[in-house]
Amino acid sequence: MKSGKLIVLTGPSGVGKGTLVRSLLMRHPELHLSVSVTTRGPRQGEIDGQHYYFVSRSRFEEMVEAGELVEWAEFAGNFYGTPYFALQRGIEAGKLVLLEIELEGARQIRDKFPEALRIFILPPSWEELERRLRSRGLDSESAITRRLLRAKAEIEAAGEFDFQVINDDLEVALKGLESVLTVEC
Repeated sequence: MKSGKLIVLTGPSGVGKGTLVRSLLMRHPELHLSVSVTTRGPRQGEIDGQHYYFVSRSRFEEMVEAGELVEWAEFAGNFYGTPYFALQRGIEAGKLVLLEIELEGARQIRDKFPEALRIFILPPSWEELERRLRSRGLDSESAITRRLLRAKAEIEAAGEFDFQVINDDLEVALKGLESVLTVEC
């Protein structure tokens, strides 16, 4: 059976990772999204087990202690992590497993899955990233400030990744991602 591959997609909050991932999944049914675990509450329209596994902080801590997560991090006051079973099952079944995570998690994945394809999504400019974060209307001013501070460090780490794609125009960014996937997978 053909061996699967892990594809790690990261970038700062507000860069459009979620939109790119949703578009890729619609255009490429051969991709399988790994569902992460989080302690944050669901946003409007999010479904448990489809968008995230929503768990309590105590359950998350139990998962960390039991070694059930391949990576985990705290971001904007909430915990996020990737369950081992989701990655292993997909890769062993020969699937292209897509994982959308933050920088800390992507670094942990690099150590445990060095063969993973790692892609960093960049904003077209700092001003556009700030505009996107503010226009979402999801966060308080203090949360936006935290996200922007963190984004600076994240953008500086883009060179650690195999490929970088600028998300200025959705269709152009999608074609860039598709080109990488065609060559590398």
